[in-house]
Parts: sequence; structure tokens; C-alpha cells
Amino acid sequence: MKKGISIAVASLLMVALAVASVRVGAVHVSFGDIWSTLMREPNRSFYIVYEVRMPRALVGILAGFGLAVAGVILQGLLRNPLASPDVIGITKGAGFTAATVLFLFPKSPSFALPVAAFAGAFVAFGLLLLLSRKLTLTPASLALVGVAIGAIFQAGTQYLIVKHPSDISMALLWMAGSMWSRNWSDFFSLLPWIAALLPVAWISYSKLNVMQLGDDASASLGLNVVRQRFWLLLLAVGLAGISVSAVGAIGFVGLIAPHIARSIVGNRYQWLIPLAALIGADLMLLGDCLGRVLIVPREIPVGIMTAVLGAPYFIYLLRKERLRRS
Repeated sequence: MKKGISIAVASLLMVALAVASVRVGAVHVSFGDIWSTLMREPNRSFYIVYEVRMPRALVGILAGFGLAVAGVILQGLLRNPLASPDVIGITKGAGFTAATVLFLFPKSPSFALPVAAFAGAFVAFGLLLLLSRKLTLTPASLALVGVAIGAIFQAGTQYLIVKHPSDISMALLWMAGSMWSRNWSDFFSLLPWIAALLPVAWISYSKLNVMQLGDDASASLGLNVVRQRFWLLLLAVGLAGISVSAVGAIGFVGLIAPHIARSIVGNRYQWLIPLAALIGADLMLLGDCLGRVLIVPREIPVGIMTAVLGAPYFIYLLRKERLRRS
């Protein structure tokens, strides 16, 4: 009962934050104008609501779903409470290839940036997979190799920034993570991927539950651990890569949302996955709302706001983990 109530509350909070996201900003929009727009009735705020803020909020929701569920899967597979798409280098890989397009091919069509980011995420995954086979890495070691891969991609991104200082503004905005100027095209590009991958993640909950017992116990129960870890890692990379390709290199959502959900519903993945997805969307919307009201009419990128919201919790997790091991 408690689990169902938690999911319902997170869903209602997401709706409330979505409405707030449509209302707030440099131009304040009334509830009446929002309702009229939903009814497709003309009003003075129709363009702002329908063409600017609605797709922006919906993109944030979908990206929050993807990043949070990717974090849930990675934390379960690596058996590391501090794992996230950042930890295994996915976000940094996507950021490097996106920066390459921004700096070296500035006149590329608009779809080139998300395609490049998505490809970069899979390149990072390929390197992780290659090294894991060469070095026979344990789940814990995978996280360390992921950090090293991420550092390499980050160094490449910084090199591009230093080499092309005149083109830095857009690249920094994208790498900080931003929902600025997201439109219906971005939403419909993201929607089919999230709609396809999220159900796959949820129906994999039984395998994730079994894998928490450890490799030996999972194998004794008939689970092909190596194969399942590969496919689940691929699923997490897909979710994180497509999300990063839409909103930029946003951190902390994939780390914090699973922890908040786990503290509420425990480690049963049939509940953990949907609740973490909703909390991820809530964090994205909350960060975007705060970023638009703190220094009106300017905006703070949502990636900076999620870092501000998530960093204190991350420090708390580190301290808790240290105390648990001592």
C-alpha cells in the first residue's frame, strides 16, 4: 500500500511541477491561459505555453525518466550505491562527441548533435566492455574503469574548449545540461526511445532482483549472469545516451533519484524502477523551474540546478557509505 501511495504522490508532484514549469519564467502565465491552450482555444499566452514551455517540460520529464532508470540499472548491476551514467563514462562520452560536432562542424544540421551524443555514449560503453573482457573485471572494478574512461573523454572536451575559445558559449551551455529552446521536434525524437526502453527496463525487474544475490547465487538459479549483465548495461547506456542527447550532460539525476526511491520502497525493482523514474522527472522539472525564477529574465541551466540540489545529498551518501564500512 505504501509503495502504491508513493508512486501516486510522485506522479501528482510531477504534474504539479509540470504546471509550474509552464507558468513560471520571464513571462508569467495564468492557469486560465494554460487551460485555454490545452483546449486549443486562442489566448494571449498560446505561443509561450504551447510552442515554448510545454515541449520543454515534456522533454525534461522524458529525460528524467531515462537518466533515473539508467542509474537504477547501473547501481544494481555494479552493486555500487554511487554508480550513475557519469560513473561509467557514458555522459562524458556523449559530451565529447557532442562538443566535437559543436566545435568542428558548427554548420551541421540540428539532428547531428543528438546523434553524435548518442554515438558517444555507445563508444564509451564499447570501451568499457572491451576493457572488462581484457581485464576480467568485477562489477566494482567496472566503476573504476568507467571513471578512467570518463576522464579521458573529459580531457578531450577540455582540449576542444581551449582550442576553440570563440565558439565556447553553446558548447558550455550544452555540457552544463540545459532545456533551453527545446521544442516539439526534440520531444518527438525522444518519445519513441523512452517509450520503447522503459517497459523493457521494467520487465527486467526479476533479473535485477536475482542479480542482487551475487553472481554465484544468480548462476545457481539458472541465470546467465554475463549475458544478462551485458544486455542490461546496453539498456542503461541506451536510456542515458538518448536522454543526454536531448538535454545535455546533466549529472546527479541518475545518482540521486534511485537513492531517494530506494529509501522509500526498498530494493524490489518492480517498485524501484517506476518510482525512481518519476523522481527523476520531478528533479528535472524542479531544477528547471528554479533555474528560471532565480535570476529573471536570465536562466540558470538545469544541469547546474540539479548539481546544486544533488551535491549535498551526494556528500551525505558518501558519509553514510563510509560509516557503514567502518
